[in-house]
Amino acid sequence: MTEGRIPAAILGAGGYIGQHFARLLADHPTFEPLVLGAGERSGGRALEDLWQLTEAIPPDLARVRLSPASPRSLAASGIRVAFSALPSGTAGPIESELARRGISVFTNAADHRMDPRVPLLVPEVNREQLLLARRQPRRGGIVVANANCSTTGLVLALRPVWSRLAPRAVHASTYQALSGAGYPGVPSLTITDNVVPFIREEEEKVARESAKILGTVRGSRVRPDETPFLVHCARVATREGHLEAVTVEATRRPDRAELLRRWSTFDPLSAFALPTAPHPPVELRREVDRPQPLRDRWAGHPTRARGMAAVVGRVRWDPPFLRFYTLSHNAVRGGAGGSVLNAELALALGVLRPDGRRAP
Repeated sequence: MTEGRIPAAILGAGGYIGQHFARLLADHPTFEPLVLGAGERSGGRALEDLWQLTEAIPPDLARVRLSPASPRSLAASGIRVAFSALPSGTAGPIESELARRGISVFTNAADHRMDPRVPLLVPEVNREQLLLARRQPRRGGIVVANANCSTTGLVLALRPVWSRLAPRAVHASTYQALSGAGYPGVPSLTITDNVVPFIREEEEKVARESAKILGTVRGSRVRPDETPFLVHCARVATREGHLEAVTVEATRRPDRAELLRRWSTFDPLSAFALPTAPHPPVELRREVDRPQPLRDRWAGHPTRARGMAAVVGRVRWDPPFLRFYTLSHNAVRGGAGGSVLNAELALALGVLRPDGRRAP
């Protein structure tokens, strides 16, 4: 273990999101992935034998063998933080047990997202909700959840203009990449020459999660925002990058220049030195044909934050309707990178101590 880095585990390291965790954490200045956890099918295999990403495998992790990792064994080995790419439905009990044993969990799974004590966190949008984690049982670690990948890109794009528009309703249609279905994903004969206008429970998740993220903290709970979200979700034949067409029905009428300025100057994490935070977190494109998944999914600066920015374009303001497209990398900003950024913010705000233990 490297002195000064927090011992961490990646759960589900052999899967698509797990491999993005490995890519982001291999040389992370704060977290050191000492354990690559896996199920029976990938246990004992080297990470390089499972690698699916087009990005290069981190040399230091390429030959590391994945192994079964129980909450008990991880706690006994001194792991302080777990980054969870476990499948929804399986993740919940395991993550709860990890927290009970003193390991803080930053999860990409859906199981804890709507738990009133669990922050559903997009740091640039609702960092104040991270403090809800202090309401979790005092003995043990904390659980902090990512939002759904489409939700993340949507609320990032909405936050800069939200209060100025005071929306009456939000309409969103998503064009979601194949990788959002995991590996092996959608059968080729289903998606080739086709668009599938149904992703199970996705529309409900986007509406429900957006309301929580954009809500307000009242005591120990979040009061969800009451703006209706009307969502359509479709699967399209792109590899990565979720594109969304958004229409906001506004009750206020700022001028177009102000809305563009709010997107262009939005950078609420600028005062924090978070390695994975993009600056700016929303990139505004002026071209008539942007954003596009192939050209914009890796938006984000500096280099460590590639894929962490949302891209907004094709902005049309015809009061009371604001229309635009937004794009975000589903596996990075909406997946592993989101969890890593959540953990960095927890350290910066003192919710975690520098040794990875939960703050008192």
